[in-house]
Parts: sequence; structure tokens; C-alpha cells
Amino acid sequence: MIKIPLTIHGAELLRAELLRLRSVERPSVIQAISEARAQGDLSENAEYEAAKERQSFIEGRIAEVEAKLSKGQIIDPSTLDAEGRCVFGATIDLEDQESGDSVTYQIVGDDEADIKSGKISVSSPIARALIGKYAGDVAEVMAPGGIRTYEVLEVRYV
Repeated sequence: MIKIPLTIHGAELLRAELLRLRSVERPSVIQAISEARAQGDLSENAEYEAAKERQSFIEGRIAEVEAKLSKGQIIDPSTLDAEGRCVFGATIDLEDQESGDSVTYQIVGDDEADIKSGKISVSSPIARALIGKYAGDVAEVMAPGGIRTYEVLEVRYV
């Protein structure tokens, strides 16, 4: 079975979403279906069709989140013996060699990735280029605009 890497925070977010879907969204859509059914003829009932479609989406998402949690491997970067290497869960300070700009990224699972929050997916080109690097190393990243080079300034395991 393929394991899906998750940070502790990412697993908590998935659990919270699953709880919300089961305890809020599912009962809400069931109520909407009941109300639409009470209106009579279902063949031309747009509310009923919309509620059934929403129910299908919610049930699909519940199954998807349950599967991710069951396949999830929670990784706590603070307990890793990475010896200063860039690994899953690490927070990395980088300097763009071309512009001199500094940026900080945390390598996270695919579902947690949010570039605006400084979280990049472990499967992204930049994360793949950084994995295994130490502070002082230079990583070359194939970006849409060409090759970009970053110097690893610091690696933290928060």
C-alpha cells in the first residue's frame, strides 16, 4: 500500500474536514433532499437535483478524505534525525541566486500545499530539488521560465 506523507497539522486539517463533512454537511444535504422531496414531482424539481448532486460530492469527498487518512503516514519533522538535510516537513530558508530575494518554504503533503502560506508540495519541482540538500548547498530548479538556482540558507525542523 502506498503511504501518503502528512505533517501533524495536515492530518489534523483532514480530520477536521472529515468531522465537518459528516456532522454538518451530510445532515444539511439530507435535510435539503427531504424538503425538496416534499414539494412533490421530482422529475422537474431543480432543488432536488441540486441537493442530490451536492450529496454525491459530499459522499465522494468523505471517501477521499477517509482514504487519505487511512493511507497517511504522519511525519513529525522535529523527531527526525535528518542531520541538517532538507526532508519532508522541514522549513527551509532560501536565497534566490539571481534576484537575491529570500524566501522560506515548508515541504508538506500535496493536500497541505499553499504557496501563499509558504508551504510547498513534496512533489513540486522545487521540493524535489531541495530534498537531501544541506545549508550552504545550491539547488537548481527547473521552473516554467527556465532554471532557477537557490542557496539553502538554513534548515529547521519545527
